[in-house]
Amino acid sequence: MRRALLFIAILLLALVAARGVCAAPQSKASATLSGIVLGPDDRPVAHASVSYQSSGGNAPHAVHADSHGHFTISNLKADNYDVRASGRGVFSEWEKNVNLRPKETKNITLRLIYAKEIPKAYVKSKPQQ
Repeated sequence: MRRALLFIAILLLALVAARGVCAAPQSKASATLSGIVLGPDDRPVAHASVSYQSSGGNAPHAVHADSHGHFTISNLKADNYDVRASGRGVFSEWEKNVNLRPKETKNITLRLIYAKEIPKAYVKSKPQQ
């Protein structure tokens, strides 16, 4: 009888301890970074690549903009981020130290700038006469 009571007491303590572990929050409040990528012609760049990493250089990642140049990066931990876009052979400047707080949604605009030579994707061809 004593063994049975001892077994039940240990089992109940184990269940209470397991419940406490399971009830703990799994992750901190996440933040979201969204925005639009604009080309040198100030028009949205479809399917542009957006690279981001913590300002310390940790955990680099990339996402792609949609067909209207919009992008969303969800589930980011609160931190400072560096963000850059590229599309059609043109890059934006690094947007440095974008500060995200818990549960915050920040919206930015990334503008692609011309390089030394303008990529053919942005050069309009002259109509043939």
